[in-house]
Amino acid sequence: MKIIGIDPGLRNMGWGVIAVEGPRLRHLDNGIVHSDAGDLGPRLAVLYRGLCAVIARHAPDAAAVEQTFVNKDALGTLKLGQARGIAMLAPAEAGLEIGEYAPNAVKKAVVGVGHAAKEQIQHMVRFMLPGVEFAGADAADALAVAICHAHHLQGRALRIKTSA
Repeated sequence: MKIIGIDPGLRNMGWGVIAVEGPRLRHLDNGIVHSDAGDLGPRLAVLYRGLCAVIARHAPDAAAVEQTFVNKDALGTLKLGQARGIAMLAPAEAGLEIGEYAPNAVKKAVVGVGHAAKEQIQHMVRFMLPGVEFAGADAADALAVAICHAHHLQGRALRIKTSA
């Protein structure tokens, strides 16, 4: 199974694709879709087209998107929410089932604690996906989201197996 993890952002939308083979995780690719400053509509279009191209190229079986958090800047939060809408729309249009995870849930799944620093997350992602080279911090975060979803799916499969 291939999973794409997406870290929504208006300027940098990180993505990472992993393969899940039983309990093994394997890095396939990662990157960042960039949008420049300017009007919001064209920026969202760039993010959408870029993410759709990544999905078409890698043909994942599932997607996972990090939930956004509300901060003090209401306008910034609204814009980030619109970028998150693109992060949900592109995989939905490709027919993918989408898992959504709070940042603390991602950190807990990858590091073991919900308040881990970015450096700890990147260290654990490197440990879980040997040889990975990050296209940037946003791509590393996206890989962490994909790993979180893989763990969630493995746990769900285990619960189904034990209840049968």
